[in-house]
Amino acid sequence: MELLSLLNNKEKELGKIVHLKKNHILFHENEKCEHIGIVISGNLTISSYSLNGREIIYNFISKDEMFGNNLIFSDKPFFRGNVISNSDSEIFLINKENLLKIFADNQEFLLKFLSFNAEFTKRLNFQIKLLSFTSAEERLTYYLEENNPLSFKNVSSLAKTLHLSRETLSRLLSKLIKEKVINRKGNILYLVKSV
Repeated sequence: MELLSLLNNKEKELGKIVHLKKNHILFHENEKCEHIGIVISGNLTISSYSLNGREIIYNFISKDEMFGNNLIFSDKPFFRGNVISNSDSEIFLINKENLLKIFADNQEFLLKFLSFNAEFTKRLNFQIKLLSFTSAEERLTYYLEENNPLSFKNVSSLAKTLHLSRETLSRLLSKLIKEKVINRKGNILYLVKSV
């Protein structure tokens, strides 16, 4: 269900819609988060750069998803990276004061907001656990245990999801298929047994 569909016209007037062109920076790294944003159309990335110039992507935000929701009530509400549009995008922004007014009057919106935050926390905890596995084999099997069967676009995209190199993942898939730990049918992986 779209978050904005839960707001009446009066509540929608408490926010504002901004239109972004592709590659526009909506908020800069270390800028104070004073609004939550809901993507109406398009998509965004929150990213920064390491000292050696490598891009670090913190989050992808698609249509009907929020950002800033985990910062706006924080004691240090500053963006960890630039919020950049990946395409022409339309974003609904609402400040903290008006968000609290909506929460007070619209329980359905509040519940959806809390549900979104809970799901985000679950995904974050999953990523932390995934990255805690130092061996590529443990990382892959853990991911498959949680997503069995797993449909994936290609080996490169799956490697990126697992934070592994494409070469490492290709070798690992061949090994685990040979050992009958996993089965592969096209772009679907089935975990047969845990390692």
